[in-house]
Amino acid sequence: MARTEDAAAEVAAYLRKHETKSLLRFITCGSVDDGKSTLIGRLLHDSKLLLGDQLAALQSDSLRHGTQNGEIDFALLVDGLAAEREQGITIDVAYRFFGTDKRDFIVADCPGHEQYTRNMATGASTADLAVVLVDARKGLLTQTRRHSYIVSLFGIRHVVLAVNKMDLVDYDQAVFEGIVAGYRELAERLGITQVDAIPLSALKGDNVQARSAAMPWHRGATLLETLENAQISPAGRDLGLRLPVQWVARPNQDFRGFAGTVAAGEAVPGARVIVLPSGRASTIERIVAADGDLARAGRGRAVTLTLADEIDVSRGDVIAAASDAPEVADQFAAHLLWMGDSPLLPGRSYWLKSGARTVSAQVTEIKHKVDVNTQERLAAKHLDLNEVAYCNLYLDQPIPFEAYADNRELGAFVLIDRQTDATVAAGTIDFALRRAGNIHWQHVDVDKAARSRIKGQHPYCLWFTGLSGSGKSTIANLVEKRLLAMGHHTYLLDGDNVRHGLNKDLGFTDEDRVENIRRVAEVAKLMVDAGLIVLVSFISPFRAERRMARGLFGEGEFVEVFVDTPLAVAERRDVKGLYAKARAGLIKNFTGIDSPYEAPERPEISLDTVAYDAETLAERLVERLLATR
Repeated sequence: MARTEDAAAEVAAYLRKHETKSLLRFITCGSVDDGKSTLIGRLLHDSKLLLGDQLAALQSDSLRHGTQNGEIDFALLVDGLAAEREQGITIDVAYRFFGTDKRDFIVADCPGHEQYTRNMATGASTADLAVVLVDARKGLLTQTRRHSYIVSLFGIRHVVLAVNKMDLVDYDQAVFEGIVAGYRELAERLGITQVDAIPLSALKGDNVQARSAAMPWHRGATLLETLENAQISPAGRDLGLRLPVQWVARPNQDFRGFAGTVAAGEAVPGARVIVLPSGRASTIERIVAADGDLARAGRGRAVTLTLADEIDVSRGDVIAAASDAPEVADQFAAHLLWMGDSPLLPGRSYWLKSGARTVSAQVTEIKHKVDVNTQERLAAKHLDLNEVAYCNLYLDQPIPFEAYADNRELGAFVLIDRQTDATVAAGTIDFALRRAGNIHWQHVDVDKAARSRIKGQHPYCLWFTGLSGSGKSTIANLVEKRLLAMGHHTYLLDGDNVRHGLNKDLGFTDEDRVENIRRVAEVAKLMVDAGLIVLVSFISPFRAERRMARGLFGEGEFVEVFVDTPLAVAERRDVKGLYAKARAGLIKNFTGIDSPYEAPERPEISLDTVAYDAETLAERLVERLLATR
């Protein structure tokens, strides 16, 4: 009986010990073939965490897919995709959980290939520490530097430099020390404050869990000892309560709660809170969890809060301590990692997602991009895949935020392509642009409705789009003449004419075309506000910019008119000879030749210029407009 009680007590003590263990999230990163997957596989194997059937499967897979001549290939434990095993590379981020008596771990094995840098950034965004692998034979490579820059960008300040494959350089201490000296210089430039350097062989197990007899000159800790003893300290300053609202819970008419995970501080019943961005104040009434009401809830705890007052709280809002609330702004300086296949173009609209809140956003200016090898700041008008930069952002509405250095949850964001819904960038907020808070809408007594009444018309924008030579300007000119003859107040903004004045500083690169349309759209919006019928005749080749223009206007105020002319027909009509010059290489970035034209998908009006002449199309367009307005 005593033995049974002793055994039960031991089990209970063991469970209590493991319930209170800390958790370390870390990533492995570096260049391709540096041995990241092998290292994690070795950690799992040497930690005795593989079941018998897993070990048998590993041995079988090593014979079929392994790269170690029939010996165990530890990389196969984390390279789970078929494509990864066939190519012997890591493509996706592989997350694995393991633990020792001292600590639990979640490790993200990040791909080394440059084309999968976006996947590496995903892993870095939630990590406390980074294990940067370097092949002892190759030293510091471009991807090593790129990954280290991203590590610093996402706030990781503790790096374990794992100089791998020391067995392939005869465990040479001088090789190790040369790599370490170069990396410490890089880390200092990047603001990485702690670097623990370890010489190891993931394949042989040297200095992974057990100390290496082949490297007696290394008197530091092994990799596993370093991970077990790494100090985890929250980034930034101590903050009051921050709870981004993920969901408004309304199971019945008597309960309304706000569910989310505490991102900082602590929730306590009775505490005074403020809801952002609205600024409404209240008091926490209850903290509801799956196992009942709580007396308090700290960082990382998923809870539902109820408030003492009936105030408007929506998904994406932030419930914060009233005495220490985050700021709210709509313009920011931010670091950006571009992950889109198409380039980032300033002025183009994207969705910005921060927590559960999604708003429309534009990169208004690229301050500089960064050379990942030298950290040199370079001028840039656009960003290509995997480039990093410091940018200014403008949002269409204010959001609650904090600098990423103070709060990862409220300081991080992603940009999403509005057409494909693909995530095209990851970013971190540095600070708000103070000019945003100093500019407010000035009230005026004479508004759009008053201006429209005195003109006796409903103002709107007719946006003509099509290839050069399609007949846009000709048809727009005829339509304006007819409307003016009927007594309407109009104005025609023509692409060629505007480039003689407002946009004379712009060229024809993709970046300049985006800015060209942004400016014209803003001018057209002002003209509609003045009560005019404004006709805009621009090639406007990109759907994203036409969508941006549409978004500036109210319901029914924007009419997209597609002047549908095949490229071959437009070329035959080309009295200026522009197509011929473009095909001869004399004009660069010419739409339809070496710059794309994205035809409208659902225009309000489509004009077939092959079947009908310009006079007929203009007459029919006016008739249709009068019939619907």
